[in-house]
Amino acid sequence: MVLQSLKNCLWLSCVLRTPKACFWSTTSGGLIIQSVSNDVYQNLAVEDWIHDHMDFEKQQVLFLWRNSPAVVIGRHQNPWQECNLRLLRQKNIKLARRRSGGGTVYHDLGNINLTFFTTRKKYERMENLKLIVKALKALRPQLDVHVTDRYDILLDRQYKVSGTAAKLGRTSAYHHCTLLCNADKFVLSSVLKSPYKGLRSNATPSVPASVKNLFEEDPSLTTEMLLDAIAKEYAMQRQMDHHINLINPADETLFPGISNKTKELQTWEWVYGKTPKFSISTCLNMAYKDSVLDVRVNMDVKHGRIEVCNIDLPEQWLPPGLYSELVKSLTGSKFCPNETTALVTTLLRVCPQDDELHSRWSLLCENMIMLM
Repeated sequence: MVLQSLKNCLWLSCVLRTPKACFWSTTSGGLIIQSVSNDVYQNLAVEDWIHDHMDFEKQQVLFLWRNSPAVVIGRHQNPWQECNLRLLRQKNIKLARRRSGGGTVYHDLGNINLTFFTTRKKYERMENLKLIVKALKALRPQLDVHVTDRYDILLDRQYKVSGTAAKLGRTSAYHHCTLLCNADKFVLSSVLKSPYKGLRSNATPSVPASVKNLFEEDPSLTTEMLLDAIAKEYAMQRQMDHHINLINPADETLFPGISNKTKELQTWEWVYGKTPKFSISTCLNMAYKDSVLDVRVNMDVKHGRIEVCNIDLPEQWLPPGLYSELVKSLTGSKFCPNETTALVTTLLRVCPQDDELHSRWSLLCENMIMLM
C-alpha cells in the first residue's frame, strides 16, 4: 500500500511537471487525486490552484480531502454571524473563508470533502450528487439517501449528510460538497451557533439543518470504504482506471506558487476583512459591585474594521473624556479581540490612578473586548 502510494505521488509529480499536452496524453477521461494533508488552508489552496491552472476541456478532476477541526465559511458570509468565534479560539479550531459561495460547514476527520472540477459548460452539481448517492447505494443498498432540489443529500428523508457550494469561473467551474461520516456533532452544533445579539448584516446566512452521520446508520462503514466507492463510481462513469493519486498540497514542485495561495487564505484580511459591511447594536449588562449597568453600544464594521463606534453610558459613572478616548482608539481598528486588547492596555497606562475610576474603566474595556 505504501509502495503504491509512493508510485502514485511520483506519477502525479511527473504529470504536473510536464507540458499540458503530455499531461493530458498521460491520462484519459478523468483524474482522481487525494490530499495527504489535513490542513484546511492547504486543501482550499489546492482547489484554487487546480481551478486556475488546469484545462478542463481535456481533463476533469475529482479532488478528495479531509481536514482537522475547522469551520469553513462561504465567500460572502459574516463569521461573527455564523459561528461562535470565542469557542473556536478556546478549542483551537481553525476558521477559513473559501472562495465559493454557500453556507458555513464544520469539518473534522469524520467528514469527507469532494471537489468536482469541470468546464463551466459541463458543470452539473446534481449529477455529481447522484454519483455520490449511487456510490453509497453500491456499498450499502439499504441506505436511504437521496438528493434534494436544494442540492443536499438527505439520510432517512430528514437528516442532512451533505451540503454543497460552487465556484463558477469564466470557462471553468468546481462544485464541492461534504459527506458526514463520523463528525463530532456536539462540537459541530456548538461552534455553528453565534452568540451575537443585535447584529445586522446583508451577508449570506446559513440555513440550519438536522444532521446525522452515516456511521450512525451503519457502524461497519469506514471513511476509506466511502472514498474508494466514490472514486470507483467516478472512474466507471468516465471509463477510466480506478486510480487515486495521493498529493502533498504543500509541494511547490507539484503546485508552483501554492504556498502564496495558502498564506493568503490564512490572513486576517481574507478571513475577516472580506466580511460584507455589518452593524452591531447591543446592550452590555455590566455587573459592578451591587448593581448592573446597561451600556448601549452601536458599531458599523466595514472590511472587518470599526468604521463608526458609539458608547452610551451614564456621564456620572465615567468621565466622558475617558470613554471618548476608547471610542477614538477603536474607530478604524480591527473588530478583533487581540487588537482591542492591545489598544486597551495602552489606554489603561494613562488612566487616572483613582482606584474607583480605574476599576470602572477596566470593566468597560473588558466588556468591549468580549464583544469581539
